[in-house]
Amino acid sequence: MQQRAINVILTGVTGTALAGMMVAGVAAASDDSAPKKQFLPDQAVAAQEHKSPERLGDKSAPTELSLPKAPDAAKPKTEAQADAKAAPKKAKPAKKGPKVLLSGKTTSSYFWDDGSGVNGDTGAPAGGKPMQKGLFASPSWPLHTKVKVTYKGRSVTGFVGDRGPGEPSHRGVMLDLDTYTFRYLLDGKKPASKYNAGTGEGHLKGVKWEVLSWGNGAGKKGKPQPFGS
Repeated sequence: MQQRAINVILTGVTGTALAGMMVAGVAAASDDSAPKKQFLPDQAVAAQEHKSPERLGDKSAPTELSLPKAPDAAKPKTEAQADAKAAPKKAKPAKKGPKVLLSGKTTSSYFWDDGSGVNGDTGAPAGGKPMQKGLFASPSWPLHTKVKVTYKGRSVTGFVGDRGPGEPSHRGVMLDLDTYTFRYLLDGKKPASKYNAGTGEGHLKGVKWEVLSWGNGAGKKGKPQPFGS
């Protein structure tokens, strides 16, 4: 009876010990199989959190992205205008005068016929226009022919408004100029009166004439011919 009681006690103690050992073993096994805690570097943590090294205090990281520079903008309008003004301007072609139909040289005399009868005045000009500066007399050209006369660099453009000179034209005097034109070509001055040039010169040799347009009045085109020929 006593021995059975001892066996029961031993059996209980042994069971308790075995249960404790099993619990300890399970705990140990649990500790061994658990993964050890890993300590990652700051860069890995930053990568996991999608953070840049800069935010972690890495001073070596670039703080600004380098972008290619855009091309220079076009010059302002005012600057372009200044450049255009500074550019050399092309020279304008010289204006051409009227086309010369015929030209030559002759000896010229002077006259003023206004119908007053002064100094052998024979009456009003044959062309129908009143006596005036720029009215010339030709022995043969058509009346109202436009003519330019030049002497010593001075020029006057006029028209044929009368006939003459008469007999002198047979001696090479092919133009009669009004008194004002005659004196102006001589020295650039004005005559003493309409009927007197105010100088001892009665003729100008080597006067250049240029026909610019033929008149529609009576007369002959071409080189001047002596009066009545």
